[in-house]
Amino acid sequence: MPICVNQHELTDDDVAREIVNHQQHPNPTRAATESLVIRHVLLDEAERLGLRQADDEASIDALLQSQVSLPTVDDDSCQRHYQQHPARFTVGERVEVSHILFQVTPGVSLPALRAQAEAVLQQLQQTPERFGELAQRYSNCPSAAVGGQLGQLGRGECVPEFERAVFNMPPGLLPQLLESRHGLHIVWLARRINGHLLPYAHVAEQIKATLQAWNQDIAWRQYVHLLVGKARISGIELTMSDSPLVQ
Repeated sequence: MPICVNQHELTDDDVAREIVNHQQHPNPTRAATESLVIRHVLLDEAERLGLRQADDEASIDALLQSQVSLPTVDDDSCQRHYQQHPARFTVGERVEVSHILFQVTPGVSLPALRAQAEAVLQQLQQTPERFGELAQRYSNCPSAAVGGQLGQLGRGECVPEFERAVFNMPPGLLPQLLESRHGLHIVWLARRINGHLLPYAHVAEQIKATLQAWNQDIAWRQYVHLLVGKARISGIELTMSDSPLVQ
């Protein structure tokens, strides 16, 4: 069934040209198609309101700027964000950590892998001094060669789910397996180096810009949802979960 947006029918060539902008998406074809649908919806509305410009990007910008009102970000909002998220404005914080990675790979039985990781964790709870030895034997990470040692890590240097755990655990052995996109980890925190919180004055403009960007993203997405609901779209059901407004 062809995909139609108002009076436009998307072609395979349209999707093929757009797909290069979505190679990092889990489903590039779906993401490209949704992006094209949204683009046509926006351009049709720009045309209806007499806001068409020399090119499509300028037309969409003119539409969004004229039709979407953004809330003002005041200093009180910035101060609240600063107080509620101190870790985001702390610098110099580092952890010295080791791990044993049980990597999830195609064809590997996850229950069997978990059982093996749990068994090794139980051994380490009884004899933590064997961490380096067992890392060399079991870990699927190159760090196995040095007993699982990852050295000192700062925020932003590892995947978020691993970072959240290691920056919030006390020194010693994490008493449960840590799951990340890479697999199952047994984690040992040797020590934490405390950082220092930057003064509010040093980050106020950064916070304001961040909150403004969030407000803009929310407002633009709400507006697109409204337009999509009014448009005549057939051949596809939009998820709208993470579709970009403009590519």
